[in-house]
Amino acid sequence: MASESKMRPQAFLLEKDHGLAVRKNGKRKVVAIEPVDDFVANEAAGTAPIDPAERAVETAQRRGIAKSALLSWGGVFVSAVGGFILVALGNWVVGLVEELFARSAILGFAALVLGALAGLALIVLVAREIWAIFRQSRIARLHMSFAAARAADDGDAARHLLVALAALQPNRRESARLLGLRREIIDGRDLIDIAERDLVLPLDRDVRREIAQAARRVSMVTAISPRALIDVAFVAAQALRLIRRVAEIYGGRPGFFGFLKLIRSVGAHLAITGGVAVGDSLVQQILGHGIAARLSARLGEGVLNGLLTARVGLSAMSVCRPMPFVVEPPPGIGDVAPFLFQKDAKDS
Repeated sequence: MASESKMRPQAFLLEKDHGLAVRKNGKRKVVAIEPVDDFVANEAAGTAPIDPAERAVETAQRRGIAKSALLSWGGVFVSAVGGFILVALGNWVVGLVEELFARSAILGFAALVLGALAGLALIVLVAREIWAIFRQSRIARLHMSFAAARAADDGDAARHLLVALAALQPNRRESARLLGLRREIIDGRDLIDIAERDLVLPLDRDVRREIAQAARRVSMVTAISPRALIDVAFVAAQALRLIRRVAEIYGGRPGFFGFLKLIRSVGAHLAITGGVAVGDSLVQQILGHGIAARLSARLGEGVLNGLLTARVGLSAMSVCRPMPFVVEPPPGIGDVAPFLFQKDAKDS
């Protein structure tokens, strides 16, 4: 009781730029307080540390898919040259039709109809190309928006993005079910994680299967091919086919120019993350290629080309995926092509 009677109330004052002021026994003492970062506020404000892999993906998407080529000097040059060629071609067609009309009305009408059909087909092809570029760019921006919405835990943004994600796969049963649940789930991160688990992870399995099959084909053909030129042509063809196939699985339908933009984005991702992506499975790659090279030089080349094809497929997977990897980590080469390292492994 005696010790309790000696205890007296104390005043604590917050001093600006100094710390905590404590008054004890009539004496005032300032205790410095170390500032603590508000990680929740930083994440909501978008200043939280970003995963290097996700930063690399978004950088590659901005360099390729999401970048508007019409606003660059290269885009102006291509547009001007294309317009000049169209004007010249149109002038030649008009002259040809007039000449045919001068010879015979039947030939003139036939040329006019064929020219109209060719012009209509050109308009349809251009419209499809523009729509394909827009669709692929929308997937890239959807990826970035999902990353920002999850970092900020923005429920409203997550619900709007979920509608856009479901529109990429409108015929799937999971899309309709998630659209019905988007009003019942308040937390933005939970909604995004559920969408990734139900909508995107099944597509990831299809993409990983495509990468494994392409890597196996490349390694087998390279091992038995008699000419190096055939190897190069086959590896290039399989890489291009794999990039297009990955984009199609995730909902993209790249045309000619859209495919060029996609290749540029995949190349940028390979350039940015080449060292990082190789580093996580560097031991496996060196051991796999080294053992195979000791058995046969052609077998070693087959394994190496299979590894390169798998790397291209993984980069295409990261760039074309409409959401960042959160629920599950991004796969490595050993996950999509384990047969390049161990004989009894199965495709994932």
